[in-house]
Amino acid sequence: MEEESDFRKINNSFLRDHNYATEADIISTVEFNSTGELLATGDKGGRVVVFQREQESKNQPHRRGEYNVYSTFQSHEPEFDYLKSLEIEEKINKIRWLPQQNAAYFLLSTNDKTVKLWKISERDKRPEGYNLKDEDGRIRDPGTITTLRVPVLQPMDLMVEATPRRVFSNAHTYHINSISVNSDYETFMSTDDLRINLWNLEITNRSFNIVDIKPTNMEELTEVITAAEFHPHQCNTFVYSSSKGSIRLCDMRASALCDNHSKFFEEPEDPSNRSFFSEIISSISDVKFSHSGRYLMTRDYLTVKVWDLNMESKPLETYQVHDYLRSKLCSLYENDCIFDKFECVWNGSDSVIMTGSYNNFFRMFDRNTKRDVTLEASRENSKPRAILKPRKVCVGGKRRKDEISVDSLDFSKKILHTAWHPYENIIAVAATNNLYIFQDKIN
Repeated sequence: MEEESDFRKINNSFLRDHNYATEADIISTVEFNSTGELLATGDKGGRVVVFQREQESKNQPHRRGEYNVYSTFQSHEPEFDYLKSLEIEEKINKIRWLPQQNAAYFLLSTNDKTVKLWKISERDKRPEGYNLKDEDGRIRDPGTITTLRVPVLQPMDLMVEATPRRVFSNAHTYHINSISVNSDYETFMSTDDLRINLWNLEITNRSFNIVDIKPTNMEELTEVITAAEFHPHQCNTFVYSSSKGSIRLCDMRASALCDNHSKFFEEPEDPSNRSFFSEIISSISDVKFSHSGRYLMTRDYLTVKVWDLNMESKPLETYQVHDYLRSKLCSLYENDCIFDKFECVWNGSDSVIMTGSYNNFFRMFDRNTKRDVTLEASRENSKPRAILKPRKVCVGGKRRKDEISVDSLDFSKKILHTAWHPYENIIAVAATNNLYIFQDKIN
């Protein structure tokens, strides 16, 4: 992020001008791979763009943090379900990387109905000197072949290919909201509003239903599943969150169908705070295990909570993301913003958590010092080598020069999707159709 031209590579390569953005350009998911060398984004147009980190060179050591476009491919196309007369969007809901086993990279991407396994590989040689076809690929007349040649591999310009290796389909009646790869690296789960399915990465025509909360009579439906994730180390353990603000931890060793949870995490509601919006704002939009596997983090509309797996009664820590919006819930309900699904992420050491807000603000909370900061991802304050200045929101009374009034927040600019490098202080923030990559200041 040192020079103007370099910075554009990071911020604008995939990311189009906000004023001319189409719906298809809006980024819908962001994910680093397990080493942090690759960063994938998915958008509403069904495309996946993979960025690769610049390798350090002796001449330009500062360029180590650069991410440049590595591969772009169309992952999903719009479809139509003729039996239900439903259009299936191509929007990428989630991307999850598989650990690298060889020279190629593998990732899972999903839209509302279908999960796909993609292989991303490099090719810098091509075979030449075939016997049965000429250099243009045309089939030769066998009668003209008088000698046998041994085909050879000739160097060529580097080409990055994305090929679909598996398609996992026809297993979800409702919209898929999350996918998670198991720590055994053989299985993954896909989650919709009422069911969670377990798949083997090698088998596409069969999945096992491990959670089913669909009632016999749909009129009795009181909650839906909003997110689910496998434990980072224990392949038998997973959690799923609900629209009622509860989290259930399940153990697949207990039974094949995990309708009965092992642990149930829920914070009792304070009756004095009860309002018409209580149930909506308590719905959990994201759940994430810490890298250590000891803690859980959940995001609801106004807060981020950290739970200890050994304490179900109440969260260990609660962080207010944008409490100043509590007085605005009525207008947020009318413009549907109250249903926005914000994600949350841990840093590599589980000491800092990050989540998004409105007006292109994103929040960071240091769990050790209990300090928090509000930063803004926008083109105006993202000049090369610029240090992000903390932002403050003024609720009422006299507004200071550097503060922004809660009434002037732009609710159309929202940061729903963020990612944190697994080992370093590098973050990726998706703001509508723009991807911002920030890192610790380099001297």
